[in-house]
Amino acid sequence: MPLDLNTENAVIELVREVAKREIVPRFRRLHPDAVRTKAAFDDLVTEADLSAERSLTAGISTLLPDAVIIGEEAVAANSAVLDTLPGAAQAVIIDPIDGTWNFANGLATHGVLIAITERNETVFGLLYDPVLDDWVLARRGGGAWYCKPDAQPVQLFVSQERPLAAMVGFVSAFNFPAPKRSQISSAMLGFARAHTLRCACHEYRLLIQGNVDFYINASAKPWDHAAGALAVQEAGGSVGMMDGRDYVPTLRDGCIVSANSPDALEAIRQQFRG
Repeated sequence: MPLDLNTENAVIELVREVAKREIVPRFRRLHPDAVRTKAAFDDLVTEADLSAERSLTAGISTLLPDAVIIGEEAVAANSAVLDTLPGAAQAVIIDPIDGTWNFANGLATHGVLIAITERNETVFGLLYDPVLDDWVLARRGGGAWYCKPDAQPVQLFVSQERPLAAMVGFVSAFNFPAPKRSQISSAMLGFARAHTLRCACHEYRLLIQGNVDFYINASAKPWDHAAGALAVQEAGGSVGMMDGRDYVPTLRDGCIVSANSPDALEAIRQQFRG
């Protein structure tokens, strides 16, 4: 089914409704048995992630019946689900709770990420905050916008370009393989400040709103980056892979870099190449 404004709005309302029902009531009320680990000791999934993804999948299947649906937790249960993304005429990529570690530990810095792709190109991205009930949305060729209920959308733009030594942004050395962490940590000293929120949703939102200059992540998982990368581009920024490749949402490996300009992106690449 072609994506139109009515369908986009229905997706946004679905996300808001699911968050109110499945995420917000569980925030700071999770029983210890409702949290478990996945690939690593700090890679968590909660009953809220699972319930929210089930509800979002069911709702999106009704709104976009021909779309392939890629949910983070579905992929965690069966990696073959991700094989359906490349070449799909239309796909919806879901991160039901981005920043699960924060959510499980009572921190409000978490969000819901939804990206819609058409033939390997992201055409719609939503970065939703369940706590504040506000969101950033982006449409291919239509800009990036900050939205909240009963208010006019505000168009967003990335920050002005500045020298590397004055840049502030997000990168975590601990997300990289152990042999690379010393090099990454050394490269980080070239910035004015580099830290992490453990939440791609809000790290992207701050970049898109012009509050920071860059975001670097060691992993290109599509549920973490497809929505945010589109929004960065629509806000006037640049996105690419550290090794020089263009970013596309079908990528599964490599380090992704988002910055406020093409020159900043290339300066960051050079800094980390040493």
